[in-house]
Amino acid sequence: MFDKSTWIRLPRNVVVGHDVRSEVVDVVDDLHLQGRPLFVTSPTPREVAADPIAADFDAAGIDPAIVTIEQATFDAVERVIEVAEAEGVSYLIGIGGGKAIDIAKLASHHLGMGFCSVPTAASHDGIVSNRGSVPDGDSRHSVAAEPPLAVVADTGILADAPWDLTTAGCADIISNYTAVMDWRLAQRLKDVEYSEYAAALSEMTAEILVDNADLIRPGLEESAWVVTKALMSSGVAMSIAGSSRPASGAEHLFSHQLDRLAPGAALHGHQVGVGSIMTAYLHGGDRGIWRDIRDALASIDAPTTADELGIDEATVIESLTTCHEIRDRYTILGDGMNEEAAREVATKTGVI
Repeated sequence: MFDKSTWIRLPRNVVVGHDVRSEVVDVVDDLHLQGRPLFVTSPTPREVAADPIAADFDAAGIDPAIVTIEQATFDAVERVIEVAEAEGVSYLIGIGGGKAIDIAKLASHHLGMGFCSVPTAASHDGIVSNRGSVPDGDSRHSVAAEPPLAVVADTGILADAPWDLTTAGCADIISNYTAVMDWRLAQRLKDVEYSEYAAALSEMTAEILVDNADLIRPGLEESAWVVTKALMSSGVAMSIAGSSRPASGAEHLFSHQLDRLAPGAALHGHQVGVGSIMTAYLHGGDRGIWRDIRDALASIDAPTTADELGIDEATVIESLTTCHEIRDRYTILGDGMNEEAAREVATKTGVI
């Protein structure tokens, strides 16, 4: 008897392109969201996008509440929740990079309110996914939440964002290659639930960036268009899978451990990109695609070595040998690597 079922939550509206920042009021109206919104933003995105969007809402007769956060922390989530309850708002809009959108996502999930995502940097796939990532001490928690009701991604704003944030988003997407490899391995060896559709979408997303890496250049709206579409697809793959598996494998464990050992040394996307070079080598050795991953990262000016990350060799080796302990997720790292094996893979791939 067939009794399988699934419940997939996806954004209702995705608006991407030139000057779509001016369409946020229309997007909210199309969703039939009523009442007062709360904007969750951070200092630079507030000036670039949140204040102009607030002016659009004022012109429509709506007075939004605004909270500006400095860091992505659980204390910030609590602060947003408190402001939302005190101001009597009906829905949230996250305007900014990863931290503002993740905070809005987690707060809206707690409040049982819808939220919309307005990214100002194409830095990671959290702009559309059903998961939020928040640092907590020397670790980082990935928390299940509701995906945004809508995403409004203005390519003009995204193209003007710091280039390293864009390359971090690209690297995060390219690492989907090894995340899916790990997912398939876990399905074969541990009977982990697996979605062929989500895996195929995630791989296709990585291929888009690898195939178009030479077109990804600073300040170009077309580049922002390509990267943003890829980030959208990656986030949708996670929603279809009901987990972060399509976009998070051993390369993410490596990055999370680096966050503990060398906090703030490099951007998340850059760390997973370098991790993906090494884990791709573990999956396929010299016959694998690790060189393609490395070359694509280099083409978009993303780091491919420990030096370019600003992390010393000893920290890379320690992360490789200990990151399997972070969470109960089976990957190519299995029950861990010894130091000699870790040094060999890092050396052969040119990471150290």
